[in-house]
Amino acid sequence: MLLRSSKSRHALVCSGWLALSLTAALASSATPAASDAPGAAGPAAIENIPELEAIARVEALRQLPPLTEKQRIEVGPLPPQVRLARCEHPVKPARAPGLPTPGRVLIELRCEGHAPWHVYVPVKVVGTTPVVTAAHAIIAGTVLTAKDLATQQHDLTALPPGYLDDPGIALGLTAARAIAGGSILTNQELLGLKAVQHGQTVTLVADAGGISVRMEGRALTDGLVNQRVKVMNLSSGRVVEGIARSAQVVEIIF
Repeated sequence: MLLRSSKSRHALVCSGWLALSLTAALASSATPAASDAPGAAGPAAIENIPELEAIARVEALRQLPPLTEKQRIEVGPLPPQVRLARCEHPVKPARAPGLPTPGRVLIELRCEGHAPWHVYVPVKVVGTTPVVTAAHAIIAGTVLTAKDLATQQHDLTALPPGYLDDPGIALGLTAARAIAGGSILTNQELLGLKAVQHGQTVTLVADAGGISVRMEGRALTDGLVNQRVKVMNLSSGRVVEGIARSAQVVEIIF
């Protein structure tokens, strides 16, 4: 998967996310406020917008990963024309459905009282977070070492899906394609460790009628975990196909 595609999708999700939050917020303003109805109790019967945003803040902090000292959250703001009848029951917050976006969450506040309403409050993380980047240009097939990796602070709202925040995650992984120097590394660009290598002695495992049989074999191809590989049974000399399950273990396929 190309990084450009990830960014495009990320931008599309962000645009849709903002449109949804604004549309929902504006729609909620159409809910008749208690002060607009005959016999209303006046301003006291209208929900306090800062109080609603405070409820959304608490729920957002519960939904988002813990913030670092370089991060803070921004809630809303809700459009000033939003006027909601005061809920006779506690307002219920919840995370709105939709694709997750790094550093953002949409909180739905719902009133289930006599005059029900709901409103969406956008919340975003402002600040930076450490991300793993390519220390230099990396060619496809490179097994990554510490010299290939760097850590930089980046704006959290501009990160691609699947970004890595710990260099240790990338150590020993293989670049699935060429990576430009300075690029943010994502899990879509990296392949796992090789479970078996060509010429390596491996343990062949076969399930024969509920009985597990183990024998010695030799890998004829490289293979990642859960990838198909060809192996030779050293007892019979037969070449068979199996699945690399873990380091030096191949499950035979019948």
